[in-house]
Formats: sequence, structure tokens, C-alpha cells
Amino acid sequence: RLRRAISAIKGGRLAAAAGPARSVTYMLSDVPGDDPATIGGGPTVLCPEDGTEALDVIARYAIAVTPGLEAAIRANPAPTSLASDHDHHMLATPKTALAAAAVKAGELGMEAQNLGDLIEGEARDVAKDMARLVRDHAAATGPGRRPPWVLISGGETTVTVRGQGRGGRNTEFLLALALALDGAPGVYAIACDSDGIDGSEDNAGAIITPDILGRARSESLHGRAFLENNDAYSFFEALDALVVTGPTFTNVNDFRAILVT
Repeated sequence: RLRRAISAIKGGRLAAAAGPARSVTYMLSDVPGDDPATIGGGPTVLCPEDGTEALDVIARYAIAVTPGLEAAIRANPAPTSLASDHDHHMLATPKTALAAAAVKAGELGMEAQNLGDLIEGEARDVAKDMARLVRDHAAATGPGRRPPWVLISGGETTVTVRGQGRGGRNTEFLLALALALDGAPGVYAIACDSDGIDGSEDNAGAIITPDILGRARSESLHGRAFLENNDAYSFFEALDALVVTGPTFTNVNDFRAILVT
């Protein structure tokens, strides 16, 4: 809402500026739920707002703004109608990415469980929940009784920053997951942001293996201390377990997969 409120093109303003011309918009969604008005701020999607919602957000989080910016927000209402038709097409979304991963897992002989693209919550809490799912599955099936099983999910977790370390939500999720699994045999995981950047670092995410905590201890790396300092990047960097892809020039949100062999 804040970005739409201070933009000259978001919130349908671009389509309105195009006047009578018809436009066709092709979208890559990085938004859970795929709301067109939220993807890129919806430059060709009607989202009538008069700035009140944005100012409410500013007040709620006690954000300091200048009188000039507040006046600009009030003077920048989004259009309520468009002069011509505008078509919208989704090319790729978090949901389609997860579905494709599930299909690929099946082709590789794995049983896939897709938790969907709406996963939210504190990264370390989500990790604990997924670790419980993994343990429940392992207890119900027993080793070697079924094909490899992979738990896939999307959505955006969050990180409450209390420490001084480096990392993004995917590396924080993975470090918390490794600690919760505590070396459970046959469990591997990857978590990455599909745009190639996890938070503000140079990695897309990281991977964990059943022996990662043992490797860390042999290097005198204490995972719990790294987690409390929000320093998952340094933990995985020291163990050569970062996933570095560079910019992917696309974005369908986060991707997580936990494999139980």
C-alpha cells in the first residue's frame, strides 16, 4: 500500500495514463495468493485507494514522514475506473512452481507432499513445525518401507532480527530445521528464494544434510549461537553449504523441499 500510494504508475495509474489504449499485462507472481493488485504494485490493475490506508500503515508502525510526503500521498489517489479494457495473464506463480516440483519428484520416484504457497510465520517456528511433520512421517512409515518422500512448500516466512549476524529467511529456516532435526538420518533439505537473493546477501539459500551439525561441531561451530545471532549465512558459508545462483531474473517466491530417504 505504501508503494502504491507514492507511485505514479502503481495501483492502475499506468493503465489510466495509457488512456483509451488497450493493454495486456503478463505477470510473474512472487505474491502468496497471486493477487494481481499486489504483484509489482498492480500498475494496470484497478485498486482504488485515496491514501488513507497508506497513512494508517505509517501511523501503525510510527514511521516518521515529512509533511511534504504526507501531502503527496493525499494528492495521489488511485483511479477508480479505466477508459478501456485491460487483460491480465499469469505466466508463472508460486503455486505453479510447486506443482511442477511435485510432478518432477514423482518422475524421480519420490512421493511428494505439497503444503502450498501460503506458508507464513517466524522462520524458526515454521522450521520446528516441518521438523515435526518429518518425524511423524518417519515414525509412521519406518525406514525403507516406502519410496523417498519430499515435503515441498512456498510462501514467505519472516525473521525477527535480534542479533547482529547475516542471512535471510531461508537460511534462518534451514538452520532452525537442522537444530530441530538434530541429525535425523536420511533427511536433506533446501530452501531458496527463487530470485537468487535470500534477504540482502549474495546467496539464494542453503542446503542441509544429516551430518551438517556433526560437521559444524568438528569445526567448533555452535548452531544455536549462530541462530540466536541471526547469523545463518555465516554458519552455512563456513560449511560450504550455501546455494549461490546469482540473479535468476525471475521470482516466484521462496521454495523449500525436505527430502526423507
